[in-house]
Order: sequence, then structure tokens, then C-alpha cells
Amino acid sequence: MISTKTTSILIALSLLSFVVLACQGDVKVKKPISTANTFVQCKNPRPEFCTKEYRPVCAKKDTGIRCVTTPCPSNEKVTYSNACTACTDAKVHGYTPNGACN
Repeated sequence: MISTKTTSILIALSLLSFVVLACQGDVKVKKPISTANTFVQCKNPRPEFCTKEYRPVCAKKDTGIRCVTTPCPSNEKVTYSNACTACTDAKVHGYTPNGACN
């Protein structure tokens, strides 16, 4: 059985280590890499269901139009509520995670 004195010392050491770890000021946080204008291609297999989070993306969607002459609007920009939702649409090639389409 552990004595009261040993228990007190263990509690004191635990609190001291917590305070030391909590007060470390030299911890550096890595900034996320900006993907604002990076095109992300949808991967296979496509997702079957998604969460309902709202992080709009601008997707490149195939219109199904095929022309002999140019310009031909074979793709269009469509805003989806998030990347997962965009990639569930089989006509979407990919998206840019910079928010809604302009």
C-alpha cells in the first residue's frame, strides 16, 4: 500500500510537470500550406456520403456538351458546400478550396 507521503509527492510531481508543459512559450505552430488556388482532383472511389459541414469549394463540372468548334463550354464552375459533396457528383473533375465560385 502506498503511503500518504508518497501519494502527496506523486501528486506534486504530476502538477509540476503539468505546469511546466503548459508554460512552454517556445512551442512553434506550423502554419497550414495555402491551397487557395490549388486544383484538387477527385479521387476514386468517390465518397458515398458526406458530413454537412459548410466549407464551400468551386468545382469544375462536365456539362456534357461536346462541340466541333471552339469556344465550347464543356466545363462549368459550380459551388458545392464542401469538397466531399463536390466529389460525390460523378460529373465533377475536381475543385479549388478557395470558397464559392466567382
